Amino acid sequence: MPTADALALDRQVCFALAAASRTVIGLYRPVLEPLGLTHPQYLVMLALWERSPRTVRNIGQALALEPATLSPLLKRLESGGLITRRRKVDDERSLDVELTDAGRALRSRAEAVPAQIVKRLGMPVAELEATRDALTRLLAAAS
Repeated sequence: MPTADALALDRQVCFALAAASRTVIGLYRPVLEPLGLTHPQYLVMLALWERSPRTVRNIGQALALEPATLSPLLKRLESGGLITRRRKVDDERSLDVELTDAGRALRSRAEAVPAQIVKRLGMPVAELEATRDALTRLLAAAS
């Protein structure tokens, strides 16, 4: 019996992750479009709906994003009236990001997003939660 090819594409964790990521994020596009958000902006808003204000550094850590990637997202959210950015009084190097009234109000519309994604995926919630938990462990192992 021949041994499995360790370099076969369908055996690669990296391929499965990359393909799943592109496909799942693609499912979010039409769901987030009516909210006026891209997927990365949605992630920033999720972090801020959990706690606002937050520093740019804290948001970057929560989302595993570099400041150079995060900055344009924040600028666009600010120009859309969803957040404000202010220098901290006690530390000029630190920037606070806070939801505006419009940003807080958008949360109620966004509450429908998870259910729409679950429906589009057509998988049981328990299986999606188990997948999320496995990916969280994978992220921790890779860090």
